[in-house]
Amino acid sequence: MWRDMTVVRRIDSEGVALQRQGQLGLWAPCRGQEASQIGTARALRETDFIFPSYREHGVLYARGVAPGDYVRVWRGEEGSAFDPAQMRMAPLQIIIGAQSLHATGYAVGIRHDGTDEVAVTYFGDGATSQGDVNEAMIFASSYGAPVVFVCQNNHWAISEPVTVQAKHPIAGRAPGFGIPSLRVDGNDVLACFAAMRWAAEHARSGRGPAFLELVTYRMGPHTTADDPTRYRTESDVEAWAQRDPIARLEAHLRATGALTDEHVAEAQAAADATAKELRAACLGMVTREPLAVFDNVYAEPHTGLRRQRDDYAAYLAAFEEA
Repeated sequence: MWRDMTVVRRIDSEGVALQRQGQLGLWAPCRGQEASQIGTARALRETDFIFPSYREHGVLYARGVAPGDYVRVWRGEEGSAFDPAQMRMAPLQIIIGAQSLHATGYAVGIRHDGTDEVAVTYFGDGATSQGDVNEAMIFASSYGAPVVFVCQNNHWAISEPVTVQAKHPIAGRAPGFGIPSLRVDGNDVLACFAAMRWAAEHARSGRGPAFLELVTYRMGPHTTADDPTRYRTESDVEAWAQRDPIARLEAHLRATGALTDEHVAEAQAAADATAKELRAACLGMVTREPLAVFDNVYAEPHTGLRRQRDDYAAYLAAFEEA
């Protein structure tokens, strides 16, 4: 898991660099949240189905997503991302909290199928103020859906602190819906791993949904379009940097003699190789012509689609004339 987190951090820094260089339209950094993602994702079975938000690069890595598929959606390319059926993971969700409804609906399907799969959904502290998350929890509890709700409490909903979202621990909300919960140190990968094992087993055994609040910190901006210096202090960031999940686990492993300099060198080499592959895949993507967005929208073209295509063509032509 230490190696996983090391590689994920390198993927994340490469994503930021690619966006700054104009290769991506946007990137949502996950620096500081590697333990909450790797710890929980590694505790799941391959057959479990995950419904992420837009920051779960560590979960994508744990699922074996190809490097190029991290950036396809952020470039707006055809195909958008990975194959959900193959990865057992839904596409990234930008609408805040919507994936919680999708996970709950899928979990109800699991119950009807009679399998021992579990649906898992990830969201941030800000999403808990959305109706979608609360409605999903009501539905999941009422129907005993085998779904695990994972709240990565990274202290910021864009520029709003978690104290605006909740006056008490977010995990305390779940029991009100009849859902057992745990509040966990989200920067302790072993604690996250153990918590997900408990939650997944609870859901898998037919006892209904479970809720995890992983207390962590978003070290970078909300996205590359954000400037966090406008709403938080450097002292807060420095304080959380002392709790860095990778450095913390490395210190433990070195103290126990389990981690050597050779392990570190191998992990860094793997991280660099993955980043190189990601960059090559990104730069090698061929963007379709703008009008191709209308291709394959319907099995049979119709007049309404043709009018829209003509209007868009005229809009593009206006730029060429200018």
